[in-house]
Amino acid sequence: MKNFECKCGQVLFFENSECLSCGFSVGFDPVTMTMCRADGEDAESKPTLRRCKNSIDYDVCNWWVNDSESDYCLSCKLNHTIPNLLEEKRRAWWKSLEYAKRRLIYSLLSLNLPVVGKQEDPMGLAFKFMEDQRTNPEVFEEHVNTGHVDGMITINIAEADRVKSEIARQYTRELYRTLLGHFRHESGHYYFLKLITSQERKRQFVDLFGDYTQDYGKALKDYYKNNFISAHDPNMISHYAQSHPWEDWAEVWAHYLHMIDTLETANQYRVRQSSAQFDDIDNTLDKWGELTLLLNSLNRSMGLEDAYPFVLSELSLRKLRFVHGLLYPS
Repeated sequence: MKNFECKCGQVLFFENSECLSCGFSVGFDPVTMTMCRADGEDAESKPTLRRCKNSIDYDVCNWWVNDSESDYCLSCKLNHTIPNLLEEKRRAWWKSLEYAKRRLIYSLLSLNLPVVGKQEDPMGLAFKFMEDQRTNPEVFEEHVNTGHVDGMITINIAEADRVKSEIARQYTRELYRTLLGHFRHESGHYYFLKLITSQERKRQFVDLFGDYTQDYGKALKDYYKNNFISAHDPNMISHYAQSHPWEDWAEVWAHYLHMIDTLETANQYRVRQSSAQFDDIDNTLDKWGELTLLLNSLNRSMGLEDAYPFVLSELSLRKLRFVHGLLYPS
């Protein structure tokens, strides 16, 4: 993730809605991929920019609206279902969900991937943020699973509760379980449909990940049934990747997004083990190996768990190269 700069010279971070130095209102423009001020020079050069309605009404968004026919920014237009905003805790959870979603959308736009909503394309992208009776007995749904179907990504809003999320992380043995991780993982299922389309790519996928036509529901049922007795295959990028080739793909896709975003962030701070160019995948992977050693060492110095608790096997590296090849075809 890049840092940005206000006209006054102050550093602006991706989540900023105001410059802490000059006090001007700022926001992110997804068309130019820059942070812009609401007044002065930016407003004169971009007179169509307007605050997103979710910023005005609820202070959960800092993106500009470019579409003259919409009150919502590119990210918020993708929302299909949002939490009950009468509940203060749910509003806080929603704000965290929107933060993570915008970081995902930024990465997708940076990779020149199509980000089209279901209003424009029935197979476009949309998000449902829902709750079930385990955290709210008054809702209709008994159980809401975080998942993806035909471009609709559903996130159980309880994932935004840090205590519940940590309990789930330990229970499921998912070492990297975060809101942003969920968004990146589920987006992988969506872009599988967009990228793995030709027979040649399907053949390459099967060679690396396995036969994705095997019964998905049965595979997940078997995985959760044996979750606590099956050992982690060191060739797989994560324990959950063992459940089905689609989940293996989504885990690798999420790791690829983790990698390029973190390397870009480190580059903003001139860390030697970083990168701003990703066209050379071997160089990117080498830099990632160096950076994760640094990150883990820093965390251990603070008495924290490893920031990146994974060891990438040769097979996992091949899968990451496959993802890269889809995004940067030679």
